[in-house]
Amino acid sequence: MAWLQLRVFTRTPDFAEELLSAHEAAAVSFIDAADSPILEPLPGETPFWPDTITQAYFKEDHDLAPVLAALREALPEREALRTETLLIEDRDWVRVWLEHWPVQRIAEKFWVVPRAKRHEVTEADATVLLLDPGLAFGTGTHPSTYLCLEWLAQTDLKGRTVLDFGCGSGILAIAALLLGAERAVCVDIDPQALTATRDNAAVNGVAERVTTLLAEDFQAAPHGVLVANILANPLIQLAPLLASCAEPGAPFALAGLLERQAEEVRAAYAPWFSFEPDGQREGWNRINGRRQ
Repeated sequence: MAWLQLRVFTRTPDFAEELLSAHEAAAVSFIDAADSPILEPLPGETPFWPDTITQAYFKEDHDLAPVLAALREALPEREALRTETLLIEDRDWVRVWLEHWPVQRIAEKFWVVPRAKRHEVTEADATVLLLDPGLAFGTGTHPSTYLCLEWLAQTDLKGRTVLDFGCGSGILAIAALLLGAERAVCVDIDPQALTATRDNAAVNGVAERVTTLLAEDFQAAPHGVLVANILANPLIQLAPLLASCAEPGAPFALAGLLERQAEEVRAAYAPWFSFEPDGQREGWNRINGRRQ
């Protein structure tokens, strides 16, 4: 089965989503038309790029004429409608996904691998974290996630309880368990993130050692290791809370911030933490050290 892809070029993409869905679009998504960065939004926010392409997918025999007419009528004043239509052949999207997701060596004996590519890691003593296609959250390819995985691989985790605050896919907590931690507590604002975490923990055989909590249900208590891969502003706001979640001497890592944001985040944590040299990758920064 093929699909019709309708691309709408507009500076006001929010008006198009509801209209396209009402005209039986099977899916609607947004992509950047000008390579402008955008960070993960805070809860309740839905920011767009300055130049956004709205993409809608319809069955190949769908009549697009009424859709285009409705778009023209609903378009804000003084904005011309620009669209493109493309026929997309159906494909084995899992196979396509696998082709573009590499096997990643994080440290000498530590790998993050799509489950279908497990056979590509041949070392008998390798520690391998497995992930599945369709994951809605972190896969380890983002520089910020990589920096946290790298740090975990260099940290003594044996017997410790790890707090992964803003856990997303749970990749960091699961990595910590595979690398020697005793237990992991995973906290996120998104229920889907907790579902992804539990699923990935089961795939990696560590489900019984993972506790998942919505942020609203989390009660601060000291943990042996702290990792938070979120964003600079939330990290700054959460500094007192996260300080109360790390026991004295506990190693910690903060990520999800750009290099230019590092000093402001560091200043927020300075009353409670000592610092070691930062990690950097592709413009992203990791702050790490120990609870005083």
